[in-house]
Amino acid sequence: MPGVSDIVKDSVVEFSRLQNWMLSSKRNNDEATYQMMYDRYIELKVILAAAGVNITELDKIKG
Repeated sequence: MPGVSDIVKDSVVEFSRLQNWMLSSKRNNDEATYQMMYDRYIELKVILAAAGVNITELDKIKG
């Protein structure tokens, strides 16, 4: 079973990658894809906040 630090690390990596994809889809006017990714973005923010991670510096979307 993964430990909390592994979950946090994996979530931070996924959060960063997801934001880059979201920004790319926004630039390419792919609103449908952006909205689908936005749901996961919110889920990851909740996971990271529950783990006590301050994502202020990581959050490129600010949504």
